[in-house]
Amino acid sequence: MSRPAEAPSLYRLLDPEVLADPYPLYRDLRDTAPVHRDPYLHVWLVSRYRDAIEVLQRFSARRAPTPERLTDLGLGQLAPIARLLAEQMLFLDPPQHTRLRSLAAAAFTPRRVEGLRSHIREVVDDLLDAVDGRDEFDVMADFAYRLPAIVMVRTLGTPVEDYPLLKQWSEEFADVLGSIQHNPMVASRLLHKLEAMTTYFRDAVRRGRTETTAGLISAIATAEVDGDSLTEDEAIANLILTMVGGYETTSNLIGSGLLALLRNPDQLARLREDPTLVPTGVEELLRYESPIQHTARLAPHDTEIAGVPIEAGQPVLVLLGAANRDPDQFRDPELLDVGRPDNRHLAFGWASHFCFGASLARAEGATALASLLDRFPRLRLTEDVVEWRPNPAFRGPAALRVVTQS
Repeated sequence: MSRPAEAPSLYRLLDPEVLADPYPLYRDLRDTAPVHRDPYLHVWLVSRYRDAIEVLQRFSARRAPTPERLTDLGLGQLAPIARLLAEQMLFLDPPQHTRLRSLAAAAFTPRRVEGLRSHIREVVDDLLDAVDGRDEFDVMADFAYRLPAIVMVRTLGTPVEDYPLLKQWSEEFADVLGSIQHNPMVASRLLHKLEAMTTYFRDAVRRGRTETTAGLISAIATAEVDGDSLTEDEAIANLILTMVGGYETTSNLIGSGLLALLRNPDQLARLREDPTLVPTGVEELLRYESPIQHTARLAPHDTEIAGVPIEAGQPVLVLLGAANRDPDQFRDPELLDVGRPDNRHLAFGWASHFCFGASLARAEGATALASLLDRFPRLRLTEDVVEWRPNPAFRGPAALRVVTQS
């Protein structure tokens, strides 16, 4: 007697082989169960593009657990994390989200990003100068992890020597946000650092309100729209969100993007031959290997997705990595095409929760990848097998060793 087929579950991402290539799992979900109740994680999984858009537009972003809920689950020690998340715009709905978003946008302007472009170029050049002349180096450790951390301290207006600290905090916070199961050791590490992190940003926000500087901390601390401003706790929480989002998205874009190009030499050659394709190439890399693989929402009331009933309050996980390879939306979605037109991917989210730091991530990614290809025309991988970070939500290589000479 044959065994029944195993129900698709994101729990399989705990297998390093599946984590290295989750797209067959995503394809299975799209083809057989596009709106699917995960039997192990007890959340709904949405894997088609059109359903993802619907959930992102009309479902609630208030999915962070309350301190009271965590206490009921015997996880009361995590209450400080819950209180911080409750102040972040990522976990809010209108009108609270609209208010925070408008205040953040008043501080994080296109002019600010444009002013960072020369700094991004300088940091990229300095980091590549440090590895130029080596026969091989680790793109992640030597470049992709460092670039966004250094740019972020400039963006925030914190001392440049603090970038290793902010990098560490970002990684630890992302480990908690991206986990599909409760890991007491990971949570304990973040809790241990949370007081230091909030103290660091509280001091910076207070200085920013009295000593106006060019950094984002001062801009957010003093931002005002129609007489309204952020509270101190709101400023701290959303600066931490900016730190984590800005670091994770960019480092993963650079690492996964370069890996995808090295594994698709025809597309790598197109970028080398025509550098004007870099902007569309970055968009394609964001689609092909989404730096953030999923995001969650809650059903605001009893409703349906594609005819499947969802009860009020049930969590729904939108699989951005699956939606970005949906053949109903993208032609030949499994193929990398750096010139792909009309690439309306979901790597930065959708609608009101579209990542407000997307322009900075794009600028860093484009400069980094173009400079790597220009500086090292013979770049290639040292080995075929690449180890991926054990984080199902934030997708990127743990290491990426390359040879600079043929």
